[in-house]
Amino acid sequence: MSSPEERPVVPADSPSADAPAQGAATKHAEESENRWSVAFREIVGGSWGVSLGAVVLAIIAGAIMIIATDEHVRATSAYLFARPGDMLSAAGAAVSDAYAALFRGAVWNYRADSFADGIKPLMVSLNYATPLIGSGLGLAVGFRAGLFNIGGQGQMIFAAIGAGWIGFALQLPWPLHMLLAMVIGILAGALWAGIAGLLKALTGAHEVITTIMLNHTAYYLLFFLLATPGLLQAPGSANPKTPPMQSGAIMPKLFGSGYHVHLGFIFALVAVAATWWLMERSRLGFTFRAVGENPHAARVAGIDVSRTTVWVMLVSGALVGLAGVTQVLGTSTTGFSTDVDAGMGFDAITVALLGRSSPLGVLGAAILFGGFRAGGATMQAAEGIPIEIVTVIQSLIVLFIAAPPLVRAIFRLPKPGASPRRRADTPVKEVAA
Repeated sequence: MSSPEERPVVPADSPSADAPAQGAATKHAEESENRWSVAFREIVGGSWGVSLGAVVLAIIAGAIMIIATDEHVRATSAYLFARPGDMLSAAGAAVSDAYAALFRGAVWNYRADSFADGIKPLMVSLNYATPLIGSGLGLAVGFRAGLFNIGGQGQMIFAAIGAGWIGFALQLPWPLHMLLAMVIGILAGALWAGIAGLLKALTGAHEVITTIMLNHTAYYLLFFLLATPGLLQAPGSANPKTPPMQSGAIMPKLFGSGYHVHLGFIFALVAVAATWWLMERSRLGFTFRAVGENPHAARVAGIDVSRTTVWVMLVSGALVGLAGVTQVLGTSTTGFSTDVDAGMGFDAITVALLGRSSPLGVLGAAILFGGFRAGGATMQAAEGIPIEIVTVIQSLIVLFIAAPPLVRAIFRLPKPGASPRRRADTPVKEVAA
């Protein structure tokens, strides 16, 4: 046994015995944070196969619900084992008739007498898609930068307040009046989102919490403005509503009064091109993507993450603000109420996820969801199918997108970045050759 004099003396500044444990805890925390970051990036930026698979699975689930709610199918199910063909025929007819009605109401009415009448459903779909494009782009920018901005409702409402007040309170010639209202509305949306960005940069407050609270704040602010005479309330209105927009502020119809799509759709397409250039070609977009991929590495590379966070939310809010502007100046031109966002602030989350946070993907997803909105009413009127089934289909799309491994397992899709596996019966030398 060694004496105390023979024992090595440990210097006071040397690592303690529990240093490996502390290092392991730090490494575990970093790995946990990285897992959440990887999961978030996989959900918002996965492969297009997952998006397509999510839509297909949601449509299949919708078909099952249509079959379950059809009266004729339920009647034939009473003697299923005696004549199973009757139930199968009734189920096929129910699904085909329902989705045919959805197509007629969303894309092309092949029962119309003329081309001009047959194309009207597509115009309605594009009209519904217009605010979804802007709001989807705004949330997609946040997703690409690693920020889960779910404040589309509040940003649309605040933009509608700004653009709507300019739209009915001033009298200016077109297009000066329209452009001024658009600028004020877009700035209002950027300001409302910038509050969440500033709180995130200065205090670390999570953007999910702050944007949810700002949604409620904007809603009740609009309710107060509509309920108070002399502010946004139209004189003599029974229900709280704003006055109609002045003619100089209204976005004209693109193809005449017989079609619903208006000039706001062109502005939405311009926003798609501008967002693509911003995210893929500009230096600011590069910093957005760098912070979204790894904020720690971006900080080491010299990027001011806090300032970038504020800029991300400003750009995101400006794009969502465009959606609010098109609502009040193009769609609800006779005045708007507290439902001015029409639920599109939350639908934009689905649009951004389905579009994989890509501008062109958001455009396609917005048109798809616009078609769901337009065709759902026709499906209900023609076939008696509850319109809520369309909402369920949209919700299932989100569910499947949030579970990429499930969709890949069902359709046998490869994981992004994975190399093709070598066949078990292929010799190693042959692969090397």
